[in-house]
Amino acid sequence: MSRQAAKSRAESWDQHFYFFMSLLIAVVVVYGFSQTIDMNLIHPTIPRPFLLYVHAAVFTGWLLFFILQSALVRTHNVRIHRTIGWFGIAMGVGIPVLGVATALTMTRFDMVQLHNPTANTDMIVPLFDMVAFASTFALAIYWRKKPELHRRLILVATCALTAAGFGRFPAWILPNIVFYAGVDLLILLGVLHDLIVNKKIHAVYRCVLPAFVAGQTVVMYAAVQKPALWVKIAHALLS
Repeated sequence: MSRQAAKSRAESWDQHFYFFMSLLIAVVVVYGFSQTIDMNLIHPTIPRPFLLYVHAAVFTGWLLFFILQSALVRTHNVRIHRTIGWFGIAMGVGIPVLGVATALTMTRFDMVQLHNPTANTDMIVPLFDMVAFASTFALAIYWRKKPELHRRLILVATCALTAAGFGRFPAWILPNIVFYAGVDLLILLGVLHDLIVNKKIHAVYRCVLPAFVAGQTVVMYAAVQKPALWVKIAHALLS
């Protein structure tokens, strides 16, 4: 096989892989939220804050946009992909802002309306997810003219958003205490893809995955053990 043919085959694998990942991520999120959407959004016993519905709409919009962008690359419509990318940048910038606001609003709601005694310490999970998304998304935009970096960073940023979906999986599929393993498994599919296609792991995965795992470990420790420092910080954020 010539070098040019090998390159074309690798590019084809890449295009198919990212489109497949966009669909897999959508399946994960839809399945996860299908476990709770009726009682939390569609027919809640106690009406939820309007901000939650805005958050759900924007989050859904991002997933659809991610699928669309992956499909455009797969069908070689790169010019359209880049043109509407500016809309994605605007949406991506808004997601962390909306996510943090929603986390604070829903924590207060859970404490006051649902009398959830752990809501304040559990808040660290969505806050970390927003940090994970924002940091990798910002790097993806910074390196938007370097496709090898950009597409992997957008992928891991979107994987970070699946934590909420994995956290709603039935315990017999994914125990709640290790739901972050689902996020890491998605990223590991990217690692596997690199090993198959490029025979090596890209620097994005070598840097981001360990950082994600370290952060996830700290987050789960704080959520379960409720150290005094985090309790104090959570109280300050909610006051």
